[in-house]
Amino acid sequence: MEMSCAYTQCSCFTTWKEQTSSSRPLSAAQFPAMPQINVKKLNCNRKLRRLPTVALAQKTDTSTSNEDNSNVVLNEKSAKGSGTSARGRRLLKVREEKRKRDYDNKHNYPAWAKVLEDACRNDSELKAVLGDSIGNPELMRKKVEERVRQKGRSFQKSKSGSVVAFKVSFRDFNPLDSYIWFELYGSPSDRDVDLLGSIIQSWYVMGRLGAFNSSNLQLGNSSMEYDPLYDEDKGFKVMPSSFHDISDVEFQDNWGRVWVDLGTADFFSIDVLLNCLTVLSSEYLGIQQVVFGGRRMGDWEDGMTSPEYGFKSFKI
Repeated sequence: MEMSCAYTQCSCFTTWKEQTSSSRPLSAAQFPAMPQINVKKLNCNRKLRRLPTVALAQKTDTSTSNEDNSNVVLNEKSAKGSGTSARGRRLLKVREEKRKRDYDNKHNYPAWAKVLEDACRNDSELKAVLGDSIGNPELMRKKVEERVRQKGRSFQKSKSGSVVAFKVSFRDFNPLDSYIWFELYGSPSDRDVDLLGSIIQSWYVMGRLGAFNSSNLQLGNSSMEYDPLYDEDKGFKVMPSSFHDISDVEFQDNWGRVWVDLGTADFFSIDVLLNCLTVLSSEYLGIQQVVFGGRRMGDWEDGMTSPEYGFKSFKI
């Protein structure tokens, strides 16, 4: 028999428990009169005691809901504000460019750029040439073109001459007004232009100072077994012989030319020039042929002086 906790604490229940524990039979007189319990009132009191807790919970839920709603409103306002601000627009633009770049790299990345990236892993010089352009095909192409333009196509060879001797021909050559043409094996780099231009410049300076004067060749046929004699008076009184004028050295694709006026210099100055060009061609810069005279060689076009079309020059 189960009873509520309030009833077990009653004095009547205690008396009944003590008497029932004995073996004597119980009678109605042994129990005092039990007070009447109003069950409805008890249940009502219990409900009243629970009301503050429920109200507090409802209030907490309401305040939490209000805070959540306010946070949502604030977040919407801040998101709306950031989207219309200058910083937000810049961030959106950067993200869009990055997304487009990633898409292009994934779907439209050139095969040659991928080959260069793989080669950089084992080639430190190529990696230094590309620098921070790795991942940007257009910038990689410009870096490589700049490297080829400045130092040629070879990354390792210090000499790029030809084992075949170049051809020499004359076409109505006038020593006072003619071009000297040089046909190379390919378009020259800046290094090649400087090298060939420096030789022509040195040759002109020597000719301008009278170096090519056959009237004063006192030691040309002398023997060096004994101390030779040099007549300085004869060398001083000899007729001067020097170059008169020269133009800049110009290049279009694989052709180069220079205009010369040899003046009173002797023709053996041409032998001196050819001797220099022979060593240049075999050791450093391959030359196919040298032509003395002529107005137009190969695909040369007068007046085309734009570097975009392969034009280069060396200032004398």
